[in-house]
Amino acid sequence: MTQDPRPDWDRVGDTPTDPGSPVDEESVGERTAARQAAREQATGQPAGATAVRARRSAKQRHPVVHFVREVLLIGVTALVISFLIKTFLVQAFWIPSGSMESTLVYGDRVLVSKIQAGPMSVERGDIIVFEDPGGWLPHGPESDRGPVMETLLSVAKFVGVAPEGESNHLIKRVIGVGGDHVVCCDDNMRITVNGEPLEETYLYAGDEPSLENFDIVVPEDHYWMMGDHRSYSRDSRAHDDGSGTAGSIPADRVVGQAFALVWPLDRFEVFTNPGDVFGSVPDEESP
Repeated sequence: MTQDPRPDWDRVGDTPTDPGSPVDEESVGERTAARQAAREQATGQPAGATAVRARRSAKQRHPVVHFVREVLLIGVTALVISFLIKTFLVQAFWIPSGSMESTLVYGDRVLVSKIQAGPMSVERGDIIVFEDPGGWLPHGPESDRGPVMETLLSVAKFVGVAPEGESNHLIKRVIGVGGDHVVCCDDNMRITVNGEPLEETYLYAGDEPSLENFDIVVPEDHYWMMGDHRSYSRDSRAHDDGSGTAGSIPADRVVGQAFALVWPLDRFEVFTNPGDVFGSVPDEESP
């Protein structure tokens, strides 16, 4: 049996071709055109569109573009999370005065829990941040940061990455809650709440509990607020007309409770309610 001298040119369904015969270029072109037409009919798009999409996809996968996109995505996500935390959970504030010395001094940064901001959560002795109920804060000098920096700072405060400070917020200690009878002072120069004298261990060294006398009943859903540096604090005493109403702040003005001093680090402290001061105060005054 004579072996066919021609090599095995047939592979995977290829059309047998005599290697000794010339290539029919016209036939090859017709087959290529037919395959392209079949591809266009199957996809509904010109064959060139696939190549264009491939080039665009390659550009999108460029490492620099991918890195920038990931950084922007992470940044936006972080800002959204920060805004949600600041709005519903925790907000940072910095201390702009000495009215709470020596508990807090000028420049301290504190974290304020917004969970403890309702009338059922605030207790006597808590340090709370509240919005100016009207007339407590003087008009400060105009900022010299310039419009651009002022806008950037406002945006940073809005999303929660910068602490509030120079705004309409104050920070004081709760001395009386709704219904409390708060008096200054007894024979030993102590403030009394519902007839119980307070031994205020947090007062600024050398300060008296108060140099102004008062005798008020705190309205319901209100708080009587005083700074720890009594001789340097314009608090409920300075704004009351003797009724207890004008000097007390409404519960809906409370932003939250300060629970930690976080800056500077050498002053870090977690605040706890001074139960030793207010633990013996009855819910109402004995007749």
